[in-house]
Amino acid sequence: MSVARQDRSTADRRIDTIAAVLLAVAAVATAWSSYQASRWTGEQAKTFSAANAARVESTRSSGLANAQTQIDVAVFTQWVDARLRNEADLAAFYEERFRAEFQPAFRAWLRTDPFADPSAPPSPFAMDEYQLAATQEANELSATAEASAELARTYIQRATNYVLGVVLFATSLFFAGISTKLSSTRLRGAILGVGCGVFVLAASWIATLPISLSI
Repeated sequence: MSVARQDRSTADRRIDTIAAVLLAVAAVATAWSSYQASRWTGEQAKTFSAANAARVESTRSSGLANAQTQIDVAVFTQWVDARLRNEADLAAFYEERFRAEFQPAFRAWLRTDPFADPSAPPSPFAMDEYQLAATQEANELSATAEASAELARTYIQRATNYVLGVVLFATSLFFAGISTKLSSTRLRGAILGVGCGVFVLAASWIATLPISLSI
């Protein structure tokens, strides 16, 4: 009986030691996962903010491009009207006031002999030469916004993964704590084994996740 008690006492001490170690490392792992979840949540917030700012600038550039197109259409319409009425001076007046971005398309359109060739493009706005810097900027900003939003979604997933890590480490803490309260050595060992298994699996997975340490 004394040998059995001694063996049990030795097993209990080992269980207590392992439980204490598990409690310590799981607590540290829980804190680390919580920190990383917070870090990635902050990263996604900053990235979403950048995406929203890019969308605002894209909308502004798109509005400018629309306004410039309306000006080009209005002046060109007046030029066509003067041209068809054979009012050369008035046509020249409007032509001098074409915007710089419109002039390459206008000259390219004239080279197609639009007043004589029915197959010519209907207007300079159908020409490849009609390019607005504001439109290009709007498209670039829109692409930047979408890329930032996609990156933010990635950061959200990383934060979610670390939150799951917190849950798993907390679970291993629970099993480690419970193992110290039971009287049965065999049951204590089984419960502690589950806790150690959960911790090892969680730690192995968390170790593969990206980390954020920037200030």
